[in-house]
Amino acid sequence: SVSGSPGQSVTISCTGTSSDVGGYNYVSWYQQHPGTAPKLMIYDVSKRPSGVPDRFSGSKSGNTASLTISGLQAEDEADYYCCSYAGSYSFHSGPSSWGTETKTHPGLSGSLLL
Repeated sequence: SVSGSPGQSVTISCTGTSSDVGGYNYVSWYQQHPGTAPKLMIYDVSKRPSGVPDRFSGSKSGNTASLTISGLQAEDEADYYCCSYAGSYSFHSGPSSWGTETKTHPGLSGSLLL
């Protein structure tokens, strides 16, 4: 897990292989709040859909993709999932699956645990 306080920056990483993350520039990141549908935050490694704050940014190095959230805010408390094209199918990060699932929780002192 990754920890951070409001106003700080955190980076969430998702490691794949040369057959998925490393082989294609088609990594996306989703944010999911409890009881709601996942929201696309980043696509094609580093592109932001309209309406997504520019404090969310994506990058990739080798087989590892990263989502950086700068200036953490309370509404960033959520589950974050990565997804990668792999030729003819996609992997998603989640329980009993590939990648890294990251969940945030509010701390007693206003910190966020990702």
